[in-house]
Amino acid sequence: MYNVKLYNKISKVGLDDLDPAKYTCSEDFTDYDAILVRSAKLHDVQFSKDLKCIARAGAGVNNIPLDRCAEEGIVVFNTPGANANAVKELVVCALLLASRKVVQGANWVKSLAGTPDIGPAAEKGKATYAGPEIAGKKLGIIGLGAIGVKVANAAVGLDMEVWGYDPYLSVDGALALSRSVKHVTELDEIFANCDYITIHVPLNNETRNTISAEAIAKMKDGVRVINLARGELVDTKAMAAALESGKVAAYVSDFASDEILAQENAVTLPHLGASTPESEDNCAKMAVYEITEYLEKGTIRNSVNFPNLKVPYEGGHRICMIHRNVPNMIAAITAAVRSNIENMGNRSRGDYAYTIVDTADMPTEANLDELRAIDGMISVRLIDTLA
Repeated sequence: MYNVKLYNKISKVGLDDLDPAKYTCSEDFTDYDAILVRSAKLHDVQFSKDLKCIARAGAGVNNIPLDRCAEEGIVVFNTPGANANAVKELVVCALLLASRKVVQGANWVKSLAGTPDIGPAAEKGKATYAGPEIAGKKLGIIGLGAIGVKVANAAVGLDMEVWGYDPYLSVDGALALSRSVKHVTELDEIFANCDYITIHVPLNNETRNTISAEAIAKMKDGVRVINLARGELVDTKAMAAALESGKVAAYVSDFASDEILAQENAVTLPHLGASTPESEDNCAKMAVYEITEYLEKGTIRNSVNFPNLKVPYEGGHRICMIHRNVPNMIAAITAAVRSNIENMGNRSRGDYAYTIVDTADMPTEANLDELRAIDGMISVRLIDTLA
C-alpha cells in the first residue's frame, strides 16, 4: 500500500484513478511515498524518509526544491500541456482585453448606477474606450511549447500575422505549428516588429525579466503585452514606466503587483490561466498517472529533475536506481547485481542518471545493500509486484 500526501485540493477526477487497493490519500500523513501538489510551497517542508516522488498538477515547479529533491533521490514530475487549452483561451481573451478596453469600459458603466437615462449616458462615453481590432496585426509569441503552439494556431484563425520565437522548439511542436507562423531565430525580431507580444516560457535564471526596460525600448511604440506565464518574466517596474509613458499601450497580466495595479492601461487577473475545471481535471489525471507509473513500474515520464526512462517488462525482479552520472557506474551496478540480467535501461540528465535492471533471481537484502554502497548511488528500490 502506498501513501499519497495531498497538498492543496486535487481534482477528484484524478484521485479516482488511484486504485484503493494500492493507494490511500490524505492531507495529514507524516509517512508517505508520494506527494500531489498544486501551488503549495514545499521549500521549507521536511519530507518523509519514505518519499519517492512529487507530482505537480501544473507546469511550473518553482514551489518545489528541485535541487534538494535530486540530492535525495526524489523524482519531481510536472504535467506539461495538461492546462494548455485553458491558458490558450485566456490569451485569446487577453488579446481582446488589451485592445478594446473592455474592463475599463465595464467598470465605467458600473459607476453610472442610478444615472437618469443610463443607456444613452453610458453610450456617450464609449469613445473613451475604443480600441483596435486584432485581425491583421502582428502577434509575437515568445515560447512555442504546448501553450505557445496552441496560441499561435488560434491567432492564425483570428487572422493575425503570427511570429514565433523558441530556440528549443521540439519536433512535436514544429509539426503541430501552423505553416502560417513565421518562426524567427532572434528575440529582437519579435520586439521590433510585433504589435502584440505574449510570453510562454518557464521561469529560470535565463528567462527572468525577459521583458525588461532594454527589451521594451526595442519594441514598437504602442505595443500591447500579455503575460499569463510567470510574473517574474516581466520587470514590473520597467513595465509600469512604459505604461506611464505610453510606450506600452496596454498590459494584461495574471500576476498582481502594486506597480502594475496603479496603471490605468493595465488589466491584472488573479492567476486565472489554468483555472478551469477541465484543466484541473487534466492536470490531476496526468499527475496521478505519473506517480503510479513510477511507483508500480519504475517508469519516469515528465520529470523535471531526472531523465525520463521506460523499460518494457519481460520478466524478472525490477531494481530501480537513482545515481550520479559518473564513469563506470553501470559496470559497478552489473557487478553488484549477482544475477542474470533479463532487461536493462539507463538514461542520464546532467549530473544525475537513472538505471532499471530486471534480474532473473530475487535480489537479497545483501545484494541491495551492496548496490546502495556503490559510490555515487543515491537510492535503490525493488519493485517485485511486476514479477
